[in-house]
Amino acid sequence: MDNDEVLGHLLKIESEAAELVDNARIEADRRVSDAEKHARASYDDRCRAEREGLEKEFQQSKERARQQYQEEMAAYRQAISSIQVDTDRFSALLSKLVMGET
Repeated sequence: MDNDEVLGHLLKIESEAAELVDNARIEADRRVSDAEKHARASYDDRCRAEREGLEKEFQQSKERARQQYQEEMAAYRQAISSIQVDTDRFSALLSKLVMGET
């Protein structure tokens, strides 16, 4: 083999090596991109599940608060309705305070 043949062979090997490196870089980029897509989808799924859980918990809490409010209002209305108003005494107090009468 003469020098030109050796040099041509070396250049061919270098070209093949460069092509292998380029192919490896392309494959690595593809794998990284796929991994990023998978990670994003997984993150979105976890966020969606957490958001749905929090929303459900909020709605349940809101319903419990609404029920408690209704129960407290019913008890308050019951307590108010059972109070006997002494109108004579109230009128006397009102006259005393407003009119200064004794």
